[in-house]
Amino acid sequence: MAHPVFVTGATSGIGLELSRLLIREGFTVFGGALPGEDTSALEQSGAELIPLDVTDADSLLTARAEVAKQLGDSPLWGLVNCAGVVDAGPIELLDVKGARLVFAVNVLGVLAMTQTFLPSIRAAKGRIVNLSSLSGLLAVPFLGPYNASKAAIESLSDTLRRELHPFGVDVVVIQPGVTRTPLWRKADEIDASPYRGSPYEAALAKVQRKAVKKGTKGGMPPTQVAEAILGALTAEKPPTRIRVQRKRSARLRYSLLPFLPDRVIDRMVAKRIWGE
Repeated sequence: MAHPVFVTGATSGIGLELSRLLIREGFTVFGGALPGEDTSALEQSGAELIPLDVTDADSLLTARAEVAKQLGDSPLWGLVNCAGVVDAGPIELLDVKGARLVFAVNVLGVLAMTQTFLPSIRAAKGRIVNLSSLSGLLAVPFLGPYNASKAAIESLSDTLRRELHPFGVDVVVIQPGVTRTPLWRKADEIDASPYRGSPYEAALAKVQRKAVKKGTKGGMPPTQVAEAILGALTAEKPPTRIRVQRKRSARLRYSLLPFLPDRVIDRMVAKRIWGE
């Protein structure tokens, strides 16, 4: 049997494109689908559809049982954590309920998926790939919970990789820039009315417009990120982090970040957001 890999968030965006790519490359794919989502494209890809809510313990146990049933005595070789959500707003006025959901999916969901399938992956000496973001490296104003969730994934992945070092299981982090996925298209649906009349209103509207534009037109195609994940799964000795950016100029800017003082970066960001 070809290497079996579980992909969360597989019904759209990066997760869907990755599922298609892995199947073409001969992998067996278990695609996690949140109940109620349109699963037609995932089913057409040839993936094994697994209903999954990464925030629900019973759903995780059911998913593990279904994967074990289909694999029989064979272990699961790979796990790719693609599922994610975003919330936006100034930290001062954020609805904490929305921030909790971001962490529940983006961080605790990754932790729960790892705990659920790690014994099987360890038996296979397989691989775990976690989807982070450049927002985990450069905090964008008004995306506080999302930025923080991706920074948490960076640290969580480092910890997990070092804990699994003796067992032959590698952990790789993917750091994409803005990608044309439904995640960012949904930024246009975020209700900004709670922030009307606040000191942040104009800047927030500007950030929202830019996010929607990049997420629908200017960002990378999800296939570019899927190809990077494929490389993380197939390389004999993959790097611990793979940064994925469309433009060479953007790659250069991000490579310079560790060498710039925080105050310099603050002024650069302020110029873009506040027009200072």
